[in-house]
Amino acid sequence: MKTPEIPKNEAQRLAALRDSGLLDAGDPHRFDRLTRLARHLFNVPMALVTLVDETTLVFKSSEGVSWKTLPRNISFCGHAILSERPLIVPDAAADERFSDNPLVTGKPHIRFYAGYPLRLPDGAIVGSFCLIDHDTRSFAPAEQEMLKDLASIVEDDFAVFSVATTDDLTGLLNRRGFEHLANYAISSSQRRAEPLTLGWIDLDKFKEINDSYGHDEGDAALRALAELMRNTFRESDLLVRHGGDEFAILFLDTDEDGAFIAMQHMAEVADDYNSRSGKPWRLAFSWGVIEFDHAAYSDLQSWLKAADQRMYEMKNQRDINQWNNNI
Repeated sequence: MKTPEIPKNEAQRLAALRDSGLLDAGDPHRFDRLTRLARHLFNVPMALVTLVDETTLVFKSSEGVSWKTLPRNISFCGHAILSERPLIVPDAAADERFSDNPLVTGKPHIRFYAGYPLRLPDGAIVGSFCLIDHDTRSFAPAEQEMLKDLASIVEDDFAVFSVATTDDLTGLLNRRGFEHLANYAISSSQRRAEPLTLGWIDLDKFKEINDSYGHDEGDAALRALAELMRNTFRESDLLVRHGGDEFAILFLDTDEDGAFIAMQHMAEVADDYNSRSGKPWRLAFSWGVIEFDHAAYSDLQSWLKAADQRMYEMKNQRDINQWNNNI
């Protein structure tokens, strides 16, 4: 059996998948209608819409099978995401990649597989629309086009959901998208025993920018802060406009000390931005960081409240220090 290779852009691919919110949400009934249609159109016993996460296959729809998940290392879809072209396996038992695969030698005794890669709006390949049969069969070009059409419908749904979890002005996650992904990150960090830290940001003097220079400049300040975040933090960190002038960063596999250093660096990057922006206003923000404690916080909202409080504590201490320096 050949274990699926890891795509060269795996880190970016996984980040895009998790940012999309599709692992934990999306309309399964919409996908179920499509997989039921696929079973009828192609006369196959199994049709699936899958997402390929780091170590597992997540099924958004699984007509004809009872799987909830599968290990990625034995999956056919792990191979399907390696190319933009469909993966067609007429006879898995005669294919050296799959002949001794447990899904071929045991239940469900896969002999035929056809999988069309599924992409997010940014082009990241995150899964497959696939057909499975117990018998060998060929797959004509016209059938491949039909499967492509079904995959395109799924991709359209992915795009709609992606928009629904993205802030229109900044392109960052919105509150809805953040809550989906943050809950996933909390459970994942507990399972892996990895630290998880939240950075909370308030854009300083946002009302003054709006009042003095107009709402277009206020929007420009929000976009500038979002771009600063994108340029400063890792692709694996979740960047959020939580609402109004409030932003957040979810630092994965990072303790509070590490997040503190990252936030200090962002403040330095903001100083550099201000020195060359040519804007009549300065981009400044108040911030705080707090690590998730599974024993202390009962849910996401209690953690968010603690992060907001930490931000205000640091802001008050900063104001006191500035006042003392001016005496």
